[in-house]
Amino acid sequence: MNEYSFNEELCSYLEKYLSEAFRESEQKEIKSLWCDGVLLPILESQLTKKSVNDTREVRTSAFIGCGDTHKFELIICFGKYSLRRYAKEKSLLDCLAAEQKMRWIKVDVTGRTIELQLK
Repeated sequence: MNEYSFNEELCSYLEKYLSEAFRESEQKEIKSLWCDGVLLPILESQLTKKSVNDTREVRTSAFIGCGDTHKFELIICFGKYSLRRYAKEKSLLDCLAAEQKMRWIKVDVTGRTIELQLK
């Protein structure tokens, strides 16, 4: 397997990041959520530099809950900065907003999807 910027380290970080972001939310429905894990994508082919550059996203799963956990589709959207970092096989951790995290995240609890925008 090739070394990608989207790796286990990023998945572990995203788990904590999403939980913190949910706690910051002003929406009661989201504020009570927490993340119990982010998976690597099933299809490794979507992690290639070409695929990420063409689609500007990676789709995977996260376990989100409030009591029970449910599998949510997690869509990681790449901005210009994160695309450059990904192309150079650099860490994506600094591509996540440090403040006002919920401004970068869209949560659809009913549809069980989360969209996270990277810088």
